[in-house]
Amino acid sequence: MAASRLQKELMELMCTAPDGISAFPHNDDLFQWVGTLQGAPDTVYEGLEFQLLLKFPPNYPYEAPTVTFTTPCFHPNVDSHGTICLDILKENWSAVYTAGQVLLSIQSLLNNPNNASPLNPQAAQLWANKAEFARAVRLAYETRSVAGAGCAVAGPSAAANHAGIAA
Repeated sequence: MAASRLQKELMELMCTAPDGISAFPHNDDLFQWVGTLQGAPDTVYEGLEFQLLLKFPPNYPYEAPTVTFTTPCFHPNVDSHGTICLDILKENWSAVYTAGQVLLSIQSLLNNPNNASPLNPQAAQLWANKAEFARAVRLAYETRSVAGAGCAVAGPSAAANHAGIAA
């Protein structure tokens, strides 16, 4: 069931993906996708492109996918390893959610963090100071190019290399 559901979701994403969102299987593995999010207009993330790794469990959609940023992302709800704190990926997961909806929710989270339960306390503290927060976002993002993490799929070690920036 998981494979047929993922094929259907992939076709929907390819045909009707919202602006700034895309995803494709990594190395033809239907259970591991590379997703791309564009920072939304009029946010500190505008003009930035983030890549994520989506790993689908064998019993998908009854269990949530594991989604991590592979591009460094300075954000209150993203840790230095790219782990995302988002309720629909945890306790509020439902089989009605699709990969496209997950990516759209993450894109929305970028400008609407939950500072009450941050994975990155430094980012949560800076959030109120938009100029400083924007500077930290750009620094984390631009550093990835220097470190070579701008590849199609940067492994977990590439995100971990940025622990000093995003932690």
